[in-house]
Amino acid sequence: MLARDHYLQWLIDVKDNEFIKVITGVRRSGKSVILQLYQDYLLAQSVLPQNILFYNFEHPANFRLTDAVVLFDHIQQQTQGLNGKIYFIFDEIQEVNDWQKLVNGLRVAFDADIYITGSNANLLSGELATYLAGRYLELHVYPLSFKEFVDYQQLNHNSASPDLLFNEYLKWGGFPVLPSVQNDAVKKEILNGIYSSIVLKDVAARGNIREINLLERVIAYLLDVIGSSVSIKKIADTINSSGIKTNSTSIDKYIQLLKESFIFYEANRYDIRGKVRLKMQAKYYVVDSGIRNNTLGQIGSIGSQLENIIFIELKRRGYEVFVGKWDAEEIDFVCFKGEQKKYIQVAYQLPENNDREQRNLLHINDNYQKIILTLNRMNVGIIDGIPVQYALDWLLGDD
Repeated sequence: MLARDHYLQWLIDVKDNEFIKVITGVRRSGKSVILQLYQDYLLAQSVLPQNILFYNFEHPANFRLTDAVVLFDHIQQQTQGLNGKIYFIFDEIQEVNDWQKLVNGLRVAFDADIYITGSNANLLSGELATYLAGRYLELHVYPLSFKEFVDYQQLNHNSASPDLLFNEYLKWGGFPVLPSVQNDAVKKEILNGIYSSIVLKDVAARGNIREINLLERVIAYLLDVIGSSVSIKKIADTINSSGIKTNSTSIDKYIQLLKESFIFYEANRYDIRGKVRLKMQAKYYVVDSGIRNNTLGQIGSIGSQLENIIFIELKRRGYEVFVGKWDAEEIDFVCFKGEQKKYIQVAYQLPENNDREQRNLLHINDNYQKIILTLNRMNVGIIDGIPVQYALDWLLGDD
């Protein structure tokens, strides 16, 4: 089992403070395993086993506890006579009716440290936001990064070079269940299952969507145009032209649900000259390249896949990421984190006799970091004062 130290350390750092810890992320990204690792840490710190109440609400043993009143009665029975802090760990808490009131009530009723997970962004909206405004911290979990993927392979005595491992990562992605599977047919079935559970449980069921075929057409469209600007109207027109009737309102609703399920992330445009965030012509990136390749049945453009992986890694590292606009020129990513700001261009390789990649960056007259990431080692160096870095070195390095 890979430790996923970054996430585990975050939980350790926030242990025993007053905030409720909310762990979000796409289904099967490893949230449950991270909580199990944290439970092991608590036990190693001499927390008594009976003072840790761990509920996974997708486990059949807990199906009868998916009502808040019934669950609270069970908690009272389990905690009777206990002393000291109680650690409540609720996995996939959204399966419990009125869970928001329960979680808020546990803060009042117990000396408690509370951890909850969910696979939908609605976890942080609505009643939870009302009850717990300013009282929760969020940890967002992604599938394995390329660095974690390489670490896993090395732990299992795979001595293949990062370049070879990247080909595997690019094709199959980083859902934690996959690296231990050797059979390609089984990998495909696992990815099919993950995709279906996200689409049916986290999107269709929660959005009360009956037209699954239309939803899947929208997903396929977004997967096929990764790295390109997206117009809601153009999606609707394209689908209408194929004989399926829809409209921009429905497409917009579907995309919002897909974002809330963490299968897609939106990158809005940012006017660098005017320092204005724009709401039109956004780009959408998928949480994991394996979902894309398995759903479309092909790998497609390596350049757009690399761009997708870099985008998700930037999100994983805590950046707010935009697509930059400088007059008519485009910068792949404008990244913000606290006082930090950086500009990144991503290219499979730098084109010969064409200075497009560095020219776009050279237009920007400020002192923030500007880099180009490429999969071609022969391009590495300094071009017109702009560092060109091998993308795999960047992915394996620290921020």
